[in-house]
Amino acid sequence: MRNIRKMILAVLTAAVCVLAMGSTKIMGDEMAYVEAAGRPVKIDSCLISGTNVVCQLSAGSIPSSDDGKFYVYADEVYQDGATGNVVAIADAGTSVSVSFPLNYNTADSNLSRKFLVAVKQGGQMVQVSDEHYITNPEALAAYTSARKDNGIKGILPDLTKASNGELQALGIKQVVYNMAVDEICSAASVPGAIPFDYNGKTYYFNGDMIGKFDSMIRSFNSYGLQVTMVLLNRGDGLYSQDLIHPMARGGSCPGYALNVDDAAGTEHLKAVGAFLGQRYSGQLGCGQVDNWIVGNEVNARTSWWYTESTSLDFNVNIYVKAFRIIYNEMKSMNANVRIYNSIDQEWNRKSNPGSFLSKDYLDTFNYYINREGNIDWGLSFHPYNSPLYDPYAWNGPAVWVKNSITSPYITMQNIDILINYMHQGNFLNPAGEVRSISLAEIGYTSSFGTKEQEASVAYGYLKAASIPDIDAFMLFRQTDEASEMESNLALGLYDLNGNKKPAYEIYKNLGTANEGIAKARASEIIGMDIDQMISQNIMWTRGGDDGVR
Repeated sequence: MRNIRKMILAVLTAAVCVLAMGSTKIMGDEMAYVEAAGRPVKIDSCLISGTNVVCQLSAGSIPSSDDGKFYVYADEVYQDGATGNVVAIADAGTSVSVSFPLNYNTADSNLSRKFLVAVKQGGQMVQVSDEHYITNPEALAAYTSARKDNGIKGILPDLTKASNGELQALGIKQVVYNMAVDEICSAASVPGAIPFDYNGKTYYFNGDMIGKFDSMIRSFNSYGLQVTMVLLNRGDGLYSQDLIHPMARGGSCPGYALNVDDAAGTEHLKAVGAFLGQRYSGQLGCGQVDNWIVGNEVNARTSWWYTESTSLDFNVNIYVKAFRIIYNEMKSMNANVRIYNSIDQEWNRKSNPGSFLSKDYLDTFNYYINREGNIDWGLSFHPYNSPLYDPYAWNGPAVWVKNSITSPYITMQNIDILINYMHQGNFLNPAGEVRSISLAEIGYTSSFGTKEQEASVAYGYLKAASIPDIDAFMLFRQTDEASEMESNLALGLYDLNGNKKPAYEIYKNLGTANEGIAKARASEIIGMDIDQMISQNIMWTRGGDDGVR
């Protein structure tokens, strides 16, 4: 989330992080992810079956070995090669099935480990397959909670307005909010800490903070709202330091990569995922979270998901490992929960040299997921205007917004590019369907006029509503944020004094029987029928890149 103004932050944090970590050569664009080196054995699947894991192996040619055996290893995510535990041994063959205990909720749990095949050559174990994860953790789930899918219209709420009916009056169907591991982790010595026994250890969570989240989430649910929670790692918590990746420690940034580099961080992260998945399953009286987003704009390395490494492959690789853990642990508690990644609108152009292009990040993320076992991940995308303070959602600068896969930015004007991209065969989920796409953060400024904000809000929502693959349109935010306004980002539907802006009425009417009123007003401002503009995919652009006429 843009809790502070991203326009300035993108530049400042890049400088701060480089100074904090020492000189770092930026060469991320030169790094390419490494393809599998022709390994002859393939793990076709690893699935939970009862209390066991069943893996199907295949080989076009059987690799030579000392004893004619396949050895299946279970590695923790931070281990590489034949270094974990041997969980199965089978005669080598072109088609082999192996089974071994899941050991769920024990010190030897295989739920979030990765598996590989090795053979013995010259007395040494040699890896002969890529890694593969369990891809059906929902088979374990005690709960399959009915999702609250009631509409795409969402918002980042102002909690001071949440208890007096204003969200309901606005016709909101979804809310998005932040939760940081710093806030929720605790220790046995802290009064009111909540113990959680998992995988043979006891972990502790902050009772006061968890209680506040319980109350807030229950309230949202009682209003009929679907809840999306963004899981962050701000690096501030006394009891969550082991969750900061070693390559991120010592930096000075608002967001850090999660630690999947050692046993302490990895085991703690598993417990966090399991605890949150269980507690907010909607079955324990604590409220229901249907959607979790792992991190915020993780391609923006020096702003929101920091490591000192400038390698795209390294950064995506460790993010995928953290994502796998959260995915498997949460879905093992609630089968219907959805887990999303998060990237920004900088598709083919970086505003900050410390970031990665969102297209490159998405491609690399998808590559690793497919290589190591396809799962039903969702995409959280932030199609802000470019620049962020540009007030015209329907008429962006031609230099930045193009109707082409090579477009520097993807905004609501050319969101079809992203949607079509996600229709590619290699991006489909395991059922062969287009993945859930959540526009979990998008906002329009009123700094240059309230009319522009009115029309932009209408255009953005109606464009999203016209695309069946989009499951959420989360307006950022309900009330202006003073620090953001210094960068001309007056994104709220309310001003700082609590007054409703004209865009409030527009958003209130959208998605209701009064939507025609909103459409008429937006069409008047735009100078064209908004239904025609959207249905015919008419894309206006203008010269210049300053964002203001």
